[in-house]
Amino acid sequence: QLQLLESGGGLVQVGDSLRLSCAASGRHFRTYAVGWFRQAPGEERKFVVQSTWRGETRYADSVKGRFAISRDNANSTFYLQMNSLKPEDTAVYYCAAGPPPLTATQTRYWGQGTQVTVSS
Repeated sequence: QLQLLESGGGLVQVGDSLRLSCAASGRHFRTYAVGWFRQAPGEERKFVVQSTWRGETRYADSVKGRFAISRDNANSTFYLQMNSLKPEDTAVYYCAAGPPPLTATQTRYWGQGTQVTVSS
């Protein structure tokens, strides 16, 4: 079992940066893939980024070059650094972990979600 607790969402302006954190508690964190998804109002939850325990990383095209995932295995925490934010990045962001690949329907563990709003 793994519990995920997110923090770091908020209201920012276009072009600003924001860092989300996800603290994991439980066993086997180091062996799991970790990632982030987001869900805008009226839309399905969508993939943002995944990183395996080997460090193999995959990003959605919409965030490549702007977002970066990192993990701190010693503290069982991973992060999403979001730069050059756009209004279309507005969504509830969910951290995720489990055996890869992480998908919106087959991910084993989810955080509670944190709202990110980008205002123009």
